[in-house]
Amino acid sequence: MSDEEPAGIKIGEKFFGILTIFIGFIVFYYTFTSYSTLSTVVTGLPIIVPGIFLVFGGLLMVVGAILILARQD
Repeated sequence: MSDEEPAGIKIGEKFFGILTIFIGFIVFYYTFTSYSTLSTVVTGLPIIVPGIFLVFGGLLMVVGAILILARQD
């Protein structure tokens, strides 16, 4: 038997990386385009609440890129 991983695992990792980047982009784009509306909804924390979602969307895009670029040995 060979010690290599099945090709499906590698393909699945790349697929979920692309999916994660796509979801992160949607979160980032929607938050960025409706930033003024979201900041007026919460009166106590006008900048922090949308900023959290911007950071979260950016982190999702970074995690997706890591999943795509990671090499399994």
